[in-house]
Amino acid sequence: MEAQPDNDVLWARSLHFTHKDGSPALSGVSLGVREGEILAVSGPRGSGKSTLLGCLAGLVRAQRGEIWFNSVPVHTMGPLTRERLRRDRFGWIDPAPALVPELDVWENAALPLMLRGSTRRRAKAAAQEWLERLDVGDTARRRPADLTQSERQRVCIARALAPAPTVLFADEPTAPLHRADRGHVLRTLTTAARSHGITVVLATHDAETAALADRTVSLLDGRRVRTVHLPPATETEGRAACSLSA
Repeated sequence: MEAQPDNDVLWARSLHFTHKDGSPALSGVSLGVREGEILAVSGPRGSGKSTLLGCLAGLVRAQRGEIWFNSVPVHTMGPLTRERLRRDRFGWIDPAPALVPELDVWENAALPLMLRGSTRRRAKAAAQEWLERLDVGDTARRRPADLTQSERQRVCIARALAPAPTVLFADEPTAPLHRADRGHVLRTLTTAARSHGITVVLATHDAETAALADRTVSLLDGRRVRTVHLPPATETEGRAACSLSA
């Protein structure tokens, strides 16, 4: 078993994952993510981006391969240990906003902190700060059902940032946002990550989003490739020109 390089907070070697229908999602993907880096995982829909993020975050167990977080092997952890790792060290943003409907907005944003044992007052203060930075501070006392789709996604991003995770996994985080909102939200996300030393692994099929990252890893059909030329939004998704990596 090979330990991860010292300068990588996350390191994966030869990950393989096959869906239940037999179709491959990952075929030997390896990568390293440096501490404090914003890494974009790009590629067309169906290229394996979401599966890769799920494996790295311990949400999905790769069928073969190794995953290391700060020199600790994630691939040998049991379900409870992986759950604690996600709770205490990782943050996650889904492409579709998922909030607890019975809780107020600020309670949704503060929930990860309270689950970690933070006092209600401290959790609320941290949540409110991020809600303000994402321009949804005035919704703090409302319920998710009263928000627009864009506002709900901003609350989800605030919820992921409030606990200051070591690694934040963002799977198409601006997908529900109007184009005019995407730039502001992405700048807030990347600026916050850099100022707080948060490592970000960002999955996207949008070239403009990938351009905000420090580095890009491209996937096509579950394999790493050197380049993926994503078509403009008006063209049919899924067409890509690529060259296989050595």
